[in-house]
Amino acid sequence: MRIALAQINPTVGDIPGNCQKMAQCIARAARQGAQLVVFSELAVTGYPPRDLLGRKGFVAAAVSAVEDLSRQCTGIAALVGYVRPNDRLPGRPLQNAAALLAGGRVAGVHVKTLLPTYDVFDETRYFEPGPAPAPMDLAGVRLGVSICEDLWDRPALGRPLYQEDPLAQLAGAGAGVIINMSASPFQLGKLATRQELVRRQALRTHLPIVYVNQVGGNDELIFDGSSMVVAGDGRVLGRAKSFEEDLLIVDLGSTGVPHVTAENTTETAALPDMEQLSRALQLGLADYCRKCGFKSVVLGLSGGIDSALVATLAADALGPQNILALAMPSRFSSEHSLADAKALAGNLGIGLKVLPIESIHKAYQELLGPNMPEYGRSIADENVQARIRGNLIMAYSNACGQLALATGNKSELATGYCTLYGDMSGGLAVIGDVPKTLVYKLSRHLNQARGPRIPENTFTKPPSAELRPNQTDQDSLPPYDLLDAILHRYIELEMDADEIVAEGFDPAVVKRVLRLVTTAEYKRRQAAPVLKVTGKAFGTGRRMPIARRNWLG
Repeated sequence: MRIALAQINPTVGDIPGNCQKMAQCIARAARQGAQLVVFSELAVTGYPPRDLLGRKGFVAAAVSAVEDLSRQCTGIAALVGYVRPNDRLPGRPLQNAAALLAGGRVAGVHVKTLLPTYDVFDETRYFEPGPAPAPMDLAGVRLGVSICEDLWDRPALGRPLYQEDPLAQLAGAGAGVIINMSASPFQLGKLATRQELVRRQALRTHLPIVYVNQVGGNDELIFDGSSMVVAGDGRVLGRAKSFEEDLLIVDLGSTGVPHVTAENTTETAALPDMEQLSRALQLGLADYCRKCGFKSVVLGLSGGIDSALVATLAADALGPQNILALAMPSRFSSEHSLADAKALAGNLGIGLKVLPIESIHKAYQELLGPNMPEYGRSIADENVQARIRGNLIMAYSNACGQLALATGNKSELATGYCTLYGDMSGGLAVIGDVPKTLVYKLSRHLNQARGPRIPENTFTKPPSAELRPNQTDQDSLPPYDLLDAILHRYIELEMDADEIVAEGFDPAVVKRVLRLVTTAEYKRRQAAPVLKVTGKAFGTGRRMPIARRNWLG
């Protein structure tokens, strides 16, 4: 059997558009002699559809679309991910399902067995798990269909997450090949981890695995694609492109234990980590704009490394003609900051407007100073400057229909070293899950890979918000290499304070950093959506209470 792995970029909610894209893939696969084309999890609705699933008309439209699509599957079959009502009681009202379309009809249905409820996943909110899976027969081949989490196990936890083992059940029931339809989001290191997982499962079941993953950005999640074919002996025989749509063809033998041949596959080389990160952020930004209806963006350009990186990513993702940068110097801004901003804008070819904020800042001081004795003795005056800049950015966004990009990094969001309604303003936080140390590393990579566009002075000068004379970030925060090491352990590894200290960190520094993270929770709740690229990003995958005891464990 010849199988086509259809790695597409669906838009959540665009059922007609997604199905049109799928129909084109079916036709293309048929022209290449494929007998079966496999799509990703919930490809009809896009993943994750979230509370759109509460709309009965939305679910009905998905079911109807699958029936319409089935009529196009006469000389070829398709496995299509969709949502359907659960008619069994008791149970949740919906099922995350895969329909086998063959002979012009829905010839079979598989329902997802394992429903993830951790990090960004909340599938038990909507779906009822399926019964023990059984293979589907197609043209003499027994297809062991599984959906995303059905493939995953958690040996590192020391105990299984689930009581069911769908892949073992499929293998025991006589499946000749495992097909996994996934929507597995990107994070740094995930591509290698996922490939090893698929290899391990192939070796465990002694069956080839055809793994099809979604590609594209949907809200804060980025899907890298990287679909693959792995033989029963663990060899990776073919891999689709990462961060792009693709159609990969694989042949299964028809005698004995089915096997995969490599002559019809094209294995793409694994990308280095920084190139993965660059492509992921560009894809996430580009799809967020396209799927939300924005054609251009506006951002503040300070001359610092964070805004320089965001501007560079935006120029690469959207084209320099679609980027407007605002340089907004104050009395505390250094001459080199404005010079670096101008140099970067020139190197990127993006638009730049210089809007000095001194007169606006002075008006605030004249109004607030006499009426608020505390004003001059607090950081309120610093925050006013950030909020003036945020207001100007949002004014351009409103007037010109541009998406405003927030330029803060993960280290700043974690510690609250950012201003609500100021530098946190915007519709998307492009590098809000990129720690400061990684900001420098990624920026260096972009300069090396695509030319030295970010000025060298931006790398070498001490980072500063420039909201008071001679200010640097390290006046308020530990050195970034130390800070990021603690934050990684606390946020992503979820280590307690005592565990972090036991690794050799100063107890006082650990306590200080963790307190900053805790007290900034209310700010992050009001932040722009953050593109997720690490194991634990701020947003839907980290749900901390705001009003709580200041427990730092």
